[in-house]
Amino acid sequence: MECNSLLSTDKELAELYQRRADLVYRLCFIYLKNPVDVEDAVQSVFLKLIKSPMPFNDHEHEKAWLMVTTRNYCKDILKNWWTTRRVALDALPEVVSWNGDQPSGKVVTKLLSLPEKYKTVLYLYYFEEYTVKEIAEMLGRKESTIQTQLFRGRKRLKMDLGGDYIE
Repeated sequence: MECNSLLSTDKELAELYQRRADLVYRLCFIYLKNPVDVEDAVQSVFLKLIKSPMPFNDHEHEKAWLMVTTRNYCKDILKNWWTTRRVALDALPEVVSWNGDQPSGKVVTKLLSLPEKYKTVLYLYYFEEYTVKEIAEMLGRKESTIQTQLFRGRKRLKMDLGGDYIE
């Protein structure tokens, strides 16, 4: 089934937003950690999607495009002079409430405190259930690099949690 990003009706736009808004929000939060910035980023990413003339092959292609676009947009925001010179707000309680069936708040809090290269691959692997190969393609890295980052990220997370949550 082809999923065209040239949305012809408000209904198609609403369906797309319902299908992907939570994904984009969570990924933005991994990077930005501030609900206000996250909401702005989600809006900007969906605006790019609406304006994009590129048709998608299927819903997975659409999802991958959104994830890569979201990551790139958030990285650009973090490089902005305004972002680098202001004090970030500690908004971790909101992260814990993004979905009731996620692991405990302690795990999410510790995940967010990891360096970017670890938290991104751990998030994509465990929360979005991408394979190592898919993550490597999305992030433009070698599979062996992703495997190493997963291993080291899990090890750091386990140490941070005192070995209580990860086997």
